[in-house]
Amino acid sequence: MLAKKGDWVQIELTILTPEQRAPQIPEDTKKVPLKARLKGFLVDEVASLGAVVTVRTPSGRLVTGTLVSVNPKYEHDFGEPVPELITIGLELRQILEETAEEKNLGGEM
Repeated sequence: MLAKKGDWVQIELTILTPEQRAPQIPEDTKKVPLKARLKGFLVDEVASLGAVVTVRTPSGRLVTGTLVSVNPKYEHDFGEPVPELITIGLELRQILEETAEEKNLGGEM
């Protein structure tokens, strides 16, 4: 896909290489680079996906990275559900209700 100057795009850039990562992070994390994805308006005249481009962010910063998307859609989720957390609200409610009942019974005696 071709992008032209002023288009809303998303770029990716490497913030830290594996060698630059902090020593206290987990081993599997140390093996991969720390990357950032950000959106902005294309400063270059024309670019295609995979090209190194410069964008101007909404806050006015100029950032250079690899073009990964033109007119990127907003995507957000919290990942896969954690089975242990699915029922925690129900379990907490039950505990609170039982505690309230015990206090009420204890106060009436």
